Amino acid sequence: MKIPSLKIGSLIADHPIIQGGMAVSVSTSELAVAVAEEGGIGVIGGTGLSMDALRRQIREARAATKGLLGLNIMVAAREFKEAVLVSLKEKVDVVIAGAGFSRDVFSICKEWKTPVITMVSSVKVALLAERLGAAAVVVEGCDAGGHLGTDRQTTELLPAICEAVSIPVIAAGGFVNGQDIASLLELGAAGVQLGTRFLLSDECTVHRNFKELLVNAKASDLVRIISPVGLPANAIRTPLIDKLLAGDESIRPQSCDRCLKKCGREFCILEALRRARDGEYERGLFFTGRRFSDISAIEPVKKIFADLLRDAQDCLERVDHPEIPVAAG
Repeated sequence: MKIPSLKIGSLIADHPIIQGGMAVSVSTSELAVAVAEEGGIGVIGGTGLSMDALRRQIREARAATKGLLGLNIMVAAREFKEAVLVSLKEKVDVVIAGAGFSRDVFSICKEWKTPVITMVSSVKVALLAERLGAAAVVVEGCDAGGHLGTDRQTTELLPAICEAVSIPVIAAGGFVNGQDIASLLELGAAGVQLGTRFLLSDECTVHRNFKELLVNAKASDLVRIISPVGLPANAIRTPLIDKLLAGDESIRPQSCDRCLKKCGREFCILEALRRARDGEYERGLFFTGRRFSDISAIEPVKKIFADLLRDAQDCLERVDHPEIPVAAG
């Protein structure tokens, strides 16, 4: 079996790899362009950006690559609809909606002839998304960073969802290497979405402190929290997290710009994510996939892609030809 291309609606990506659209200026144009240039789908995280900033990001990316570009946006964001419309006007190739479910996005994107990918965590929601017009679904399990819709792992959810729907199914949630990609393709996935692996790239524009925190942290440093959005999330334990877990009300926001449709206001998540992006350990919220500790180096996207594709192909060939020995090293 050779690694397939990824077809979503009329779009064809050379490689079945989507870069996770990490919010609040983690997945920016620089990272999205680098991924698109390697034949994957590069994604700009729209949540937490002003509409002017989002417009600039997409224009910069579109000017720099002819590859496939997407928008990832949280349905929970108050400016969800506005962000979708801005991205469509700026000619993104695909819209990816998560952290909630929106029926409106399907009709809007249909009018613009742009495919929609919906994040799902159950057969029921996957079937609903297909019925409403989703071009593909992303199945994201409990090992992802960000906001989680299930306490089950992707590999538990994937087979039933692949069987239930006829549209492409993308696997996401804690995957970091080529062996993961091969295993997920064998389970029926049409592609794989990787977030943390691309966060730990040269082209990701977060502060070096963020990257080094993940590279140097231990698996035991990860904790599960309930974010102000109301959904579970995986994050590195920091002083902010300790205060949250202790119920310390000193971290509650003194003011609010109502960036979310609903917010528990335990702390300002937008401010905390911005501080993480800027490398502020004490007050930052550092989301990460559960298997961050399996990534040992910060590398260029080109090398990450080469390693992912080589290792995935090697694994697939050993499945087809088990007599092939595992290469040393």
